[in-house]
Amino acid sequence: MAITRPAPTGADTHEPARDAAPEPPATPRPAPGSGSESRSPLVLTMLLLTLVLLQGPIRGALNAPVMQSWMTVFVAVLVQALPFLVLGVLLSAAIAVFVPPAFFARALPSRPALAVPVAGMAGAMLPGCECASVPVAGALVRRGVTPAAALAFLLSAPAINPIVLTATAVAFPRNPEMVVGRFVASLAVSCVMGWLWQRLGRTDWLRTPQRSHYEGPSKGAAFWNSVRHDVMHAGGFLVVGAMAAATLKAVAPASWLRTAAENPLVAILALAVLAVLLSICSEADAFVAASLTQFSLTAKLAFLVVGPMIDLKLFAMQAGTFGRGFALRFAPATFVLAITGAVLTGAVLL
Repeated sequence: MAITRPAPTGADTHEPARDAAPEPPATPRPAPGSGSESRSPLVLTMLLLTLVLLQGPIRGALNAPVMQSWMTVFVAVLVQALPFLVLGVLLSAAIAVFVPPAFFARALPSRPALAVPVAGMAGAMLPGCECASVPVAGALVRRGVTPAAALAFLLSAPAINPIVLTATAVAFPRNPEMVVGRFVASLAVSCVMGWLWQRLGRTDWLRTPQRSHYEGPSKGAAFWNSVRHDVMHAGGFLVVGAMAAATLKAVAPASWLRTAAENPLVAILALAVLAVLLSICSEADAFVAASLTQFSLTAKLAFLVVGPMIDLKLFAMQAGTFGRGFALRFAPATFVLAITGAVLTGAVLL
C-alpha cells in the first residue's frame, strides 16, 4: 500500500528562502496641511498689503452713512443676542449632559396634547430671548421630548419670560394691557403651533441634531464639548442673520413707515414684516415698538408677538438646528398665526 505523505510546508522544506528584492527608499510625503501652512504666511502678507494699499478707499466706504448704519445694526444685533445665545448654549449643554431623560417623562404629561401647554408655560422660566430658546429646544428634542412640546417652548420662552414682560411694562407705562396682550397672544400662538405640529407635522421634516459632540471622558468634558460645538454652530447662523438684518435696515427708506401707518391693516402687516427684518431681541423690542408712535397699539402688539417667534436670525438658527426643510415650513405658518393671534387679542384687550 502506497503511503501518501503531506506536501512539505515552508517549515518542513529545506530549500533556501528566496531573497525579496530590496524596496526603494520611501519618498517622504509632506505632512497633511503642510502645503497650506506654508502658503498661509504668504496669503496673510498679501492680505495685509492689499489692506494697506486700499486703506483710503476702505476708510471712505466705512465712513459712508449707509455703511455706518449697517455696522450699527449689525453690531447691535450681535451684542444684544450673543449673551442670550451663550446662556441658551449653557442651558442646552446642561440639559443634554446632566439631566436624565427620565426627568422629562416625569415633568411633562404623557399625552402630547397636554404636554404642549405645559411646555408653553414652562417658557416663562427661561430669562432669555429667541437666541437662547433654539438650542434649548434642540436639547429637549434630543432628550426625547415630543417635538410639539419642544416647539411650543421655543416660541413661548422669548415672549412670556419675566424679563421680557417687565421690559414691556416699562416701555408702555400708560398701557399695562400691552403686557397682558403680549402674554396671552404669545402663549396662545405657541400652543396652537405645537398642536398643529402634533397633528400635521412629519418626522422627516424635523432634523434631530447630532449627538457626537456630547461625548467625552467625563460629564464635565462632555459639557464643554457641547458648549464649544453649539457656540460655533449657532453663532455662525446668528452672524448670517445679523448681516441680513443690517443690510435690509440700511437700504429700507424711512418713508415707508409713515405711509404704512395710515392704513390699519397695512400698519399691522408692515410692523409684522418690520419685526422679521429688524431681528431685535425680545428684551429690547418693546422699546422700539413704543417709539413707533404713529402706529396703533394692535400694530405694535403684532410687532411684539411676531418678532420673538420668527425673524431673520431666528430663521437661520432654526434652519441650522432643525434643518432647512423644517424652517421653510415652520416659519411661514408661525408668521401667519402670530399676526392672527395679535389681531384677535388686540380686538379684545386693546
